[in-house]
Amino acid sequence: MDLYAQVLVSGLLLGGVYALISIGLNLIFGVVRIINFAHGEMVMLSMYLTFWLNYFFGLDPYLSALIVLPVMFAFGFLFQLFVVQPILSTSATMKIFTTVGISLLLQNLALIMWKGDFRSVQTSYSMSSIEVFEIIISVPRLVAFGAALASIIFLYCFLKYTYMGKALRAIVEDHSVARLMGVSVEKHYLFAFGLGTMFTALGGVLLVPFSSVFPTVGITYTLVAFVVVVLGGLGSMSGTFLAGLFIGVVESFGGTFVSPALKEAIYFAIFILVLLVRPQGLFGQGKGTEEVGLK
Repeated sequence: MDLYAQVLVSGLLLGGVYALISIGLNLIFGVVRIINFAHGEMVMLSMYLTFWLNYFFGLDPYLSALIVLPVMFAFGFLFQLFVVQPILSTSATMKIFTTVGISLLLQNLALIMWKGDFRSVQTSYSMSSIEVFEIIISVPRLVAFGAALASIIFLYCFLKYTYMGKALRAIVEDHSVARLMGVSVEKHYLFAFGLGTMFTALGGVLLVPFSSVFPTVGITYTLVAFVVVVLGGLGSMSGTFLAGLFIGVVESFGGTFVSPALKEAIYFAIFILVLLVRPQGLFGQGKGTEEVGLK
């Protein structure tokens, strides 16, 4: 029983990280309506930036968020302005090829600049843990889980109670009608991509104390984020959080009791089943979301 409880807690904490990374993708996916296959590379860039701030200036990874988040917001803003905006009216195939190309470009630039070495940051709390009812809880993973939960609450309040948030929700529902109602859709696209990238970067920052960074680390997070967003449902931030926890638990149990090599296959099988039965996701809005990213 202790082993099952330990695996469950570890899976939930891992799922919190997945949820945090996926929040940004859900926001971008819903508002801008583009399938961004370079999403994981934004995690990779934020992890490298956190690593180098620690390496050159001795800045604690958590404190580096004060620098990394604004920088990555600007990166997302410029990415939308110069890469995504010009191709919004093109076919879905063109959008996919463009973001895949950017993903490969960023991976290879990272490989050229920083080689293929695995780099990590060792802090006083990297290996810290607390014991609750004989269950070992990693402190950095617990912090990441708490940050994911806080981010969900913040984003929910932002989207529900602010004018900018209501405008973004209107664009998600129907960008054509939102435009007719006086919403500057293109400007909100810029803000949404920057905000989504910033949430993604926060996930990258929180990964650094217990995870290594290397040029192709983003591939895994891109795949996981898409699975989480589809399972959670487009436009549902709480659904994204719950789906992230679910995938973390499935991966943890699969890796422990089945095979570490098959843990991804298990949640991809679940991903396919959900697509077949409920394409809008478990908590999706349903109407108006099926063609997101395909127009």
